[in-house]
Amino acid sequence: MAEGRDPAAGRQLTEFPFVDASTPKAAAEAADPASRPAPIGLIVLLMIMSAIGPVSLNILTPVTPSLADIFGTRVETVQLTLSLYLVGLAISQLLLGPLSDRFGRKPVLLLGLFITTVASIAAVFSTSIQMLIVFRILQALGASSGLVIGRAIIRDLYARERAASMIGLVTTAMVVAPMVAPLIGGLLDKALGKHYGWQGTFVLVGAFAGVVMVWVIAGLKETRPDHITGGGLRFIGRESRELFANRRFLGYVLVCAIGTATFFAFLGGGPHVVVSIMERSAFEYGLWFMLTAGGFMLGNFVTARNSQRYGIDRMIHFGLLSMLVGAVLMMATVALWPYDGPWTIFLPQILISFGNGVFLPNCVAGAVSVRPQAAGTASGITGFSQMAVGAVAAQGMSHLVATAETAMPLSIVTLALSVVSSAAFYVFLTKRGT
Repeated sequence: MAEGRDPAAGRQLTEFPFVDASTPKAAAEAADPASRPAPIGLIVLLMIMSAIGPVSLNILTPVTPSLADIFGTRVETVQLTLSLYLVGLAISQLLLGPLSDRFGRKPVLLLGLFITTVASIAAVFSTSIQMLIVFRILQALGASSGLVIGRAIIRDLYARERAASMIGLVTTAMVVAPMVAPLIGGLLDKALGKHYGWQGTFVLVGAFAGVVMVWVIAGLKETRPDHITGGGLRFIGRESRELFANRRFLGYVLVCAIGTATFFAFLGGGPHVVVSIMERSAFEYGLWFMLTAGGFMLGNFVTARNSQRYGIDRMIHFGLLSMLVGAVLMMATVALWPYDGPWTIFLPQILISFGNGVFLPNCVAGAVSVRPQAAGTASGITGFSQMAVGAVAAQGMSHLVATAETAMPLSIVTLALSVVSSAAFYVFLTKRGT
C-alpha cells in the first residue's frame, strides 16, 4: 500500500505547539516520532475541544421526552434534534476537514467554535420545535470542528501507529465529558424543571465553546505541514478520488461508520426504552449511561497502551470481537428478561462500548494515514461517514422503538450492525478478504 510521504517523520519540535526544543534531549526526540513525549498542554486542549461535539450531542438526550410536551409535538419530531444534529456533524466534517488542509487547522477551528457559541445561545430563545431544530443544526456545524481538526492535528504531528495511541489517549479523557453530559442534562431538567432545563443545556454548551475558542486563540499554534498548501476545489477533488480508490481507506471508513452506528442506535432508542417503556426517570438513564461511557473510556485506554505494540489492524479486530460478543449478550438478556429493567440493555452495552473504544481510534488513525498529505480531507470523510450512518441509525431506531413494548428492536439492530461491520473488516482489511 502506497501511503505517500509521512509529514510527521521530518517535522521539528520547534514547530509543535506547547513544545520546547531547546535541549539536546528534545532535539534527539524530534528524529524519532515514536519516542517523542506528548506535550501536556496540547493533549489537554485536544481533549477539551474534541469534547464539544459529543457533549452537545449527549446533554440533550435525557430531556428529549419533555420537549415533546413543551412544544406540543410528537416524539419522532423531537428526535430530529438528535438525528439532524448528526447530519449537521456529518456535513460540516466533510467541509471543515478539506478546508483545514487548504487554509490551516487553527482558522477553521476558530470559525467552528464561533458558530457553536452563537448557535447555542440563540437556541435558548426558540419558540417552536422547528426553530430549535434549526439552531441545533447550526450548533452541530461548528461543534464538529474540534473532532475533525483535532484528529488532523494529531496526524500532523505523529506517525500512524503513534497517532492511533494518541487518538486513543485523547479520547480516554475526552469521553469523561460526554459520559457525564446526560447526567448533567438530567440534573438541569430536575433542578430547573422541564420547561427550563433544556434551555440550561444550551447555555452551558455555549459557554463551554466560548471558553475553548479563547483558549485556541491564545494557546494553539498552526500544525499543518508547510509542504501542504492545498489548491481549492481541484486539490480537494484530487485527494478525495485518491482516497476512495484505496481499498484500505474504504475498509477503515466502513468499519468506523457501521461499527459506531451501534452507539448512535442506542442514543436514538435508549432514552425511549428506559423513560417511556420501562418508566424510569431521565436522571436514572443518565446514571446508567455513565457505565456504558466508562466502557468506551476503558477501550480508549487499552488502545493508548497497546496500538503501537500490536498494530492498528489487530486492535480493530479485537474491538470488533468485543462488540459482537456484547451484541449477542444483549439479544440474550432482552429475550430472557424482557421486563426486568435497564440492566438488560446497559450491561451488554458496556462491552459494546468497550469494543467501540478500541476499534474507533485505530480506524481513524488508519484512515488519515493512507494519504498523510490529505489528513484533513481523510478525517472529514471519515467523520462524515460516521455521523451520516449514525444519524440514520438514531432516527430509524427512534421509529422502531416508538411502538415497541420491549428493547428487542434495539438488540436486533445492534447485532445486525455488529455483524456487518465485522464483515467489512474481513472483506477490506484482511488478506483473506482480498
